[in-house]
Amino acid sequence: MCHSLEQTLEGISGLALESAAAACGLDRADKALEWLEQGRCLVWSQLNALRTPLDDLRSHDEELADSIAETARQLETAGSSRAQIHASMPLSEKIPLEDEARAHLNLARKWDDLLRAARAIPGFEFFLMPSPCSLLMQHLPHSGPLIVININDRRCDALALRAGLDEPLHIPLPNFSVEKAGKYRTILDSQLRTHNLRTREVEVISSVDSELLARGIKSAPIGRRTEDPVHRVLRGLWEEVVKPILNALGFSSVGQATGEVPPRVWWCPTGPLSFLPLHAAGIYRGSNRESVFDYVVSSYTPTVTTITDRVKSCHSSDGKGSGLFLTSQPNAPGAFPIPGTTKEVRAIFNKAKESGVRTLKLEGDAMTVGECLQHMQDFSSIHLACHGSQNAAEPLQSRFLFHQGSLELGTILQSNLKNADLAFLSACQTSTGQEKLSDEAVHLTAGMLAAGYRRVLGTMWSIGDNSAQEVATTFYEYLLAHRNDSSATGFDGTHSAVALHYATQQLRLSLDNSEHSLLTWIPFVHFGL
Repeated sequence: MCHSLEQTLEGISGLALESAAAACGLDRADKALEWLEQGRCLVWSQLNALRTPLDDLRSHDEELADSIAETARQLETAGSSRAQIHASMPLSEKIPLEDEARAHLNLARKWDDLLRAARAIPGFEFFLMPSPCSLLMQHLPHSGPLIVININDRRCDALALRAGLDEPLHIPLPNFSVEKAGKYRTILDSQLRTHNLRTREVEVISSVDSELLARGIKSAPIGRRTEDPVHRVLRGLWEEVVKPILNALGFSSVGQATGEVPPRVWWCPTGPLSFLPLHAAGIYRGSNRESVFDYVVSSYTPTVTTITDRVKSCHSSDGKGSGLFLTSQPNAPGAFPIPGTTKEVRAIFNKAKESGVRTLKLEGDAMTVGECLQHMQDFSSIHLACHGSQNAAEPLQSRFLFHQGSLELGTILQSNLKNADLAFLSACQTSTGQEKLSDEAVHLTAGMLAAGYRRVLGTMWSIGDNSAQEVATTFYEYLLAHRNDSSATGFDGTHSAVALHYATQQLRLSLDNSEHSLLTWIPFVHFGL
C-alpha cells in the first residue's frame, strides 16, 4: 500500500517526544536532545541531510562530494523503481529484476565505501550520521540560549542549550501538560475563527472595519468585558511555560525606558505547543503585568541544526549579491484583493532607496514567476507581499500566489540561492503548520529556511493590511538605521529579530489590551538566526 508523506509522518508523530520524555525522566537530557533532533521535522531535515554536509565536504574534497551526490541520486532512483520478485513470476521477468537487485546492492556497497572515506577526513567523523549531543552543543549562538520544549503525555520539559556548555540544562515544567497545550490550541483556534483570521474570505466591510481591509481580518464583537480567552491562553503560557524557563536561566526584566536591547532566545517547541505564541506569553491586564517582551527578543527554529548550521556558516551580506528585492501581488487570481500590499512595498522601497541600498521593486503583472525566481538569486533579501497557500500533505507544493501564476517551494528549493539572507513573507498564515503534523514544521516559513535563507519573517495567522504595513515599515526603518555600514549599498538582516521585536512593540503600544488588539500584533514571528 502506498502512503503519502503526510500519512507516513503522522504515523511516527510523537515517537520522538515519547522517547525524549523517558530520557528526561532518567535525567538524560543529552539523549532527550538527540532523539528530538532525529525524530522531528523530517520533511526539511531530509531535504537538507545531503545539501549542507556536502557543501562543507566539497571545500575539502570536491571529487568525493560529487561522487556521494551522484550515488545518492542513483540509490534514490533505484529505490523508487524497484519491483518485488514473486515465486510465481516467469524466469524471463525474474532475471532482469535480479540484475537490478544486484546493481542496487553494488550501489549500496559503493555508498558505504564513500561514507567511510568521508568520515576519515578530520572534522567529518559524523558525516551523514545522527548528531550526538556533543555535536549539537557546538556552534550555538552566543547572543542567547536555544530552548527545546518537549510536550508529552507523561511529562513536559525544557532543554536549554547555551554556547560553552557541554550538555543541555534540563528544566522540568510540572505545571504544564499536553492536555493544557491542546486546550490552549483549541481556545486560540476558536477565537481566530470568531475574528475571521483562519479564513481567506472577507465579508462586506463596513466603514468601521475599513482599516482592517483584507489579509483576512474582521473587527471583534463589542461589549465583551470579561476576561478574554486569548488573555487566558497567554497567561497560562507565561505562568506554566515561559516564566519558569526564564527564571531558571536567570533572566531579568529589561526596562523599555532604558533603550537597552534584551538578549535573544530561540524557541523550539514540539507537539501542540508548536501552534502557540510563546513569543507573546504574558499577563497584559491588572497590576501584575509582565510578558516575554520585558525579558527577551524571541525567535523560533524548527530544529537545533537549523540554527547551528547557520552559525557555523556565518557569512557577510555586503557582497555582490547583497540587496533587497520587493514585490506586491494585490490581485492574484482566485484570491481576495489585498490592496495594502502595494502601499507597503512602495514605502519600503522608498526607504531603502533613500538609504542607498541596492533594491528592486516589481508589482503585480509586471513580474512573472520566473523573474521572481531570478531576482531571488540576484538579491540576498526578499520581501513578498502576497497570498501564500500551504499544502501539508505535499509541503513542496506550498506556494506563493502571483498575478501571473504561483511559485512553489519545490521550485525555490531547486534554485541556487547561495547568498540568501532575509525573507520577509508578508502573506497570510505563512507560519501555521497542520495539527496532525505538529512535530513537523510544515509551513512556508520553514520551507524558506530549508531553501537557504538565514532568517525568515512570517505570520501565524492572517493579518490586516494596516497592521502589516505598519509593522513592515517600522521593521525596515529599524534595520536600515542599524546597518553595520550605512554607506554601503548592501542589505544585512543580522538585526532582523530585534527589528521585528521593536516593530511589534511599537504596534502593541499604539493599541489597547483588548483581545482584538492582541490578535493584531501577535501573529508576526521571526525564524532562524
